[in-house]
Amino acid sequence: MGMHSGAHIVWDWNGTLFHDNDAIIGATNAAFAELGLAPITLERYRALYCVPVPKFYERLMGRLPTEAEWDIMDGTFHRHYTEHRVRCGLAEGAVELLTGWTTAGHSQSILSMYGHDDLVPLVRGFGIEAHFLRVDGRTGPSGGSKAEDMVRHLGALAGVADPARTVVIGDAADDALAARHAGAKAVLYTGGSHGRASLEGAGVPVVDTLHEAVEEAQRLAA
Repeated sequence: MGMHSGAHIVWDWNGTLFHDNDAIIGATNAAFAELGLAPITLERYRALYCVPVPKFYERLMGRLPTEAEWDIMDGTFHRHYTEHRVRCGLAEGAVELLTGWTTAGHSQSILSMYGHDDLVPLVRGFGIEAHFLRVDGRTGPSGGSKAEDMVRHLGALAGVADPARTVVIGDAADDALAARHAGAKAVLYTGGSHGRASLEGAGVPVVDTLHEAVEEAQRLAA
């Protein structure tokens, strides 16, 4: 990718670059059905979703799931998500934004809580892998925060991505928390797992399109 100007974007994947809301809801409702819970709408999901994910289930069930329940729901979710995701694509304008950022001489990477071994071939399959210095997915248990993963991700980019000029673009409040934990900035996008009301409490800019997110990232990294 050549020389970089210092501005770096760390992209979230699910609900940000990858528009998978339908797959998320389908898989979530399949997981709920395993325990006899009523299905959830996208609107209710976006109002209540949080990490760690068991806390989200607590909001719906009135209690934390047991370890056995969590194992069932988590396994069911991932099995059904894999089936549903094939009908999902990149967010509108994503390819053009990635290309434009690269062409401008900036760098970018992906950090996702989606499993690494599933994430990498998915990114590659969309033909966008060359835009990223790194593509890192989750390697440990699912359902947690990405704060420590963000520190490791930026550490692996040392010498290329200065945290002070790095902006995380994601769709969840946890993306802003992870950015702050690693000394980076963040922009949150309303097109994924959280509605605007859920995001505005994170104390970072909230936008409705990825185009606005990239514009805001350019301003924050200046």
